[in-house]
Order: sequence, then structure tokens, then C-alpha cells
Amino acid sequence: MKKNITLALFLALIVACVVYIALPGKSNPSRPQEPKLPYPYRSEEITFLNEHSNIKLSGTLTLPAKEGSFPAVVLITGSGPQDRNEEIFGHKPFLIIADYLTRHGFAVLRYDDRGIGKSTGRFMTATSLDLASDAESAVAYLKSRKEINPAQVGLAGHSEGGLVAAIAASRSKDIGFVVSLAGPGAPGLEILALQTELIAQAGGVDQAGMALLKKSNREIAGILRATPDTAELKTKLTAYTDAHMGNYPAQMLPPGQTRETFFKNQIQMMCGPWYQFLYKVEPAVYFKNVTCPVLAINGSKDLQVDARQNLPAISKALKEGGNGKVTIKELADLNHLFQKSKTGHPNEYAGIEETFSPAALAIISDWLTAQTSQNSIITAH
Repeated sequence: MKKNITLALFLALIVACVVYIALPGKSNPSRPQEPKLPYPYRSEEITFLNEHSNIKLSGTLTLPAKEGSFPAVVLITGSGPQDRNEEIFGHKPFLIIADYLTRHGFAVLRYDDRGIGKSTGRFMTATSLDLASDAESAVAYLKSRKEINPAQVGLAGHSEGGLVAAIAASRSKDIGFVVSLAGPGAPGLEILALQTELIAQAGGVDQAGMALLKKSNREIAGILRATPDTAELKTKLTAYTDAHMGNYPAQMLPPGQTRETFFKNQIQMMCGPWYQFLYKVEPAVYFKNVTCPVLAINGSKDLQVDARQNLPAISKALKEGGNGKVTIKELADLNHLFQKSKTGHPNEYAGIEETFSPAALAIISDWLTAQTSQNSIITAH
């Protein structure tokens, strides 16, 4: 579980502080938002194909109990190998979102990432572009179902999933709306650098440690930009960490893990296709080509994808592309998982009983209702 937790956080970096998430939290905390059977709606285990990648994806489709043709939302997980509930520390945010939206009249499809759970394929060789292809396949599947209104199928992505949703919507006119939940808007390396500093500050890293992190961010970014060859990159990063990371702040290491093991694992990740895409990515390139309505929300205490860095970037890119159907909201006191939190530090995630803010759920549902109601009126005329 700890391995999945570390991988699940957006844009893990060699000098990032995502390792804090492996710290122990409250033992067996309550998860009061989880729905209890029987549900007041239909829930169906489904599979669909990504014919382009020749893989089968497995998930859960929830549908309102009444008969009809419903607007539908595809949920897209954040970074790392995630199951259909995007489970982390016993929290199941996608279960909560699906339950809430289905009770409010939406069909919701959530699925295991490729290579995870009951889905086939290989996750570790996939990039955000591949994951966008999976999301597009989910949309195509929903459009084949008689219970779904084919003109009202959209995407809601968390963290990296927000980028995946933008990629898919930028290249497919079949997507009716996009919801970005703490998704990236700024360039990848800029997000990485700020993420490191914010979490380190909140975690009590001293002045010397902060100086090391900032210097390392700049120098490692330079190595990444200048070294396209993977084998050479691995050699350079190994040499850099051997020479410069002896004073890496101890509190930023996973419990029980040596600096050597930590950096070896991080370098391996940084040389893989997933990271190679993410550190170079310019989300604005994709958002500029999204023409459907977009809701982008972030918590004010999100230390991983900072609201002040990313929400304006998303808004700017959409408007530069001529999209005026944009709603941007920064939500007070919410962290990266949309929990109400004290500091936003990842070591709080496990001990917070709330899985997903009810206020955030209401904002998402109300916005979706407004979009699909407007579309219904337009279609009827």
C-alpha cells in the first residue's frame, strides 16, 4: 500500500516531499462518508475496450434508479497506479463522488487504471497521452449505452487526471464537459519545484534544507532538460545525487529507507516514460484546444498542485483558446484530496475522517446540473 501511496501523488520528484505520505496516520480511522448497501441506485460491473492499445478496462457504472437517458461522468484518477475508487489510506474518494453524483441524477463510470485491479495492460509504460486514450474509450463505451444521453458525457479528473481530461477533450469533440479537480495548469517543472518547497516548509524543514532543495530543483531541472538520452540521464542523475545529496533533509525520507535507496528509486522513476512526459508537459497547450465547458477547482491548502499557481494558468489558457465557458473556484481550507485540513500537509491525509468535502461535492454537482440542463434545452430546440 505504501508503494501505491507514494506513486499516487502528483508528479513525484527526486527532491519532492511526497514521501511524507508514507508516514503513519491515525490507526483504523472512521470513513463516515462511505455509502452503505443497499444503494438507492443501480450499480453494475462493466468492461470496455481501448482498441487502440488493445487492452480491456474494468470498472463500475452507477445509474439512477429511475428509467431514462442520463448525463454521464467519467472519473479519471490521479498519478500512479490507482483502482477505480482512487483508494488511498482507506479513503475512497471516487466512491464518494460517484455515490453523490448518482444520487443527484448522473450516471458515473469509474474504472481501474490499465494494469491495475481487473484491467489489463501495463501501467508503468503509459504516459498521460495513453491514459487519455483510456478515458476516450470510456466515453465511447458510455455513448453505446441506451441509459446514457450521448450529448452529455464528460470527464472529471483528479490531479494528473485533470491533465488527462484536458488532453482527451482537446482532441475529441465527443466530450461534453470537463471538471478539473486539483489538476495542473502550469508547466510540469514549475509545479514540481513549488510542490517541493511548499511541503518542505509545512513539514518544518530548516533554512539550510530549504536552500538545498531549491538549489537541487534548479540543477536537476537543468539536467533533465539537457539530457534526452535515458541511459545518459540515469548516469548524470546518479552522479549528481552521489555528489550533492548527502545532506538531504532526513525528515523527507520514507521511514526506514536510506538516502541511497530513496534516490535509486527516484532516479528509476525519473527515467521512465510517465515522468519524462510529465516534467516536460505544458498543460496550456491542451487547455487552449478545449472548447467544452470547464470547471476547475482547487483547495486553498493544496500543497501538491498549488491553487494560486495552477488555477489562473488554466483560466488563461482556456480564454486564450476562445473558451468563455469557464468556471474557476479556489475552495477555502481544502487540501489536495479535497479534505478540510489544518495545514494541507500530506501527513494529515490518513488521519482526517472526511474523504471529500461536502461543499466541493455540491459545487461539482450544481455545476454539472447547470451544464446538462442548458444542453438539454438547446437540444430540445
